[in-house]
Amino acid sequence: MKCPICGKPAAERYRPFCSRRCADVDLAHWLRGDYRIPAEPVPDNDGEA
Repeated sequence: MKCPICGKPAAERYRPFCSRRCADVDLAHWLRGDYRIPAEPVPDNDGEA
């Protein structure tokens, strides 16, 4: 298995990543919202019965 960030072989300890650095880079992508799926906003239907 290759690291999804840099392509090096994955390390058992950090699987699926090769190092803590690549795991932290991936976490930063999640925290910034880089992996979000674009979608239309849901209309607010407050007050409807």
